[in-house]
Amino acid sequence: MIAKYFQFEKLNTNYKTEIFAGFTTFITMAYIIIVNPKILEVAGIPVGPSMVATIISAFFGTLAMGVYAKRPFAIAPYMGENAFIAFTVVKVLGYSWQTAIGAIFLSGVLFTLLTLFKIRGWLANGIPESLKIAFAVGIGFFLAFIGLNETGIITIGVPGAPVKVGNLHTTNNLLAIFGLLTIAFLMIKKFNAAILIGIILTTILGFILGITQIPETFISMPPDISEIFLQLDIAGTFTWGFFAVILTVFVMDFVDTMGTLIGVSYRAGFLDENGNLPEIEKPMLCDSTATIVGAILGTSTTGTYIESAAGIEAGGRSGFTSVVTALLFLAALFFTPILTIIPAYAYGSALIIVGMLMLRPITKLNFDDLSDVVPAFLTIALMSFSFNLGIGMTAGFVIYPIAKLVAGKIKEVHSAMWILFAFSMLFYIFYPY
Repeated sequence: MIAKYFQFEKLNTNYKTEIFAGFTTFITMAYIIIVNPKILEVAGIPVGPSMVATIISAFFGTLAMGVYAKRPFAIAPYMGENAFIAFTVVKVLGYSWQTAIGAIFLSGVLFTLLTLFKIRGWLANGIPESLKIAFAVGIGFFLAFIGLNETGIITIGVPGAPVKVGNLHTTNNLLAIFGLLTIAFLMIKKFNAAILIGIILTTILGFILGITQIPETFISMPPDISEIFLQLDIAGTFTWGFFAVILTVFVMDFVDTMGTLIGVSYRAGFLDENGNLPEIEKPMLCDSTATIVGAILGTSTTGTYIESAAGIEAGGRSGFTSVVTALLFLAALFFTPILTIIPAYAYGSALIIVGMLMLRPITKLNFDDLSDVVPAFLTIALMSFSFNLGIGMTAGFVIYPIAKLVAGKIKEVHSAMWILFAFSMLFYIFYPY
């Protein structure tokens, strides 16, 4: 019954593969359970309740993605958007976290309306293949950079040389390299669960060497969420000075979700012969309603996670992958001590490998047409080097129509691209740098 609902036979998958994929996705993104509350703590949101809000919003969105959209994509509060709320909106601009959450709620409502009227789907389908390729490749480089940085293989450098190689003599870094090579060798040998096996083996080795401590307890009751539940301030957002914040939240979520959906789908082979994701409104509706739920709970913007690519590379093809991931998030409410001990040197190695696998679509880019190559390159470069997917994607939306205009190929620009061009220009004009 379940296999029929999720179309296992049509998608050439099975329970074992989907469960492995669900675990893989969860393990590579479980860090968000700890990291998101820590970042939002800067804005004054208490860690305990924030952790509960993070988990419940991820559970709701990911379960909806699996059951309704039937896609192997996970949803959780976005990295980047949470930092923007904490460090820019609250710390620099001086707004309350309640008002910032109010802006997120409004963006979620607006996204839901745009999705129901199929405007978001129309805009997504108007993106040219060259930019869709760039989104997939940019996400790959972004994931690889996150993995290299999280493991410590690459660290922050100095002005003039902003990054440098880490100390490869440390046990953590050696374990990261072990994990990286283990996953790579298992994949070469065509083990379907290579990523998950590599993460688990590396974590166990860390326990044996005493680098990662086994928690004293495996079960804990979730903290009370009442401090932040329904505390959003919507009225406070209706000021001219707050317009830049709302616009930035809207555009960042809009392009991050769209780019992630398209980029990961491109790599997974989910796009149709026209380069579009069939029924794209369904996963978009899942992320927009999850954003509304997350704001009500008291957390930042939620959306489709690029770490979903890890589960897809592990073989996940149906919504059952997301159902497994969602149930693991729900379990995290009570098993946080054990489910959050996966160290960075273990899941970071997996992200490096997934990043490598995301590069394959670049072979389909027409390098003979510079009006395609220039926007794609700038999109990839800025997605990676600005450490912000939204910056790179909006850059692509701005440069692509201009490049086609200069090349005398303006007829290749879909009408939807001009709307994305206008939104992206507004984003750069009003972004609170």
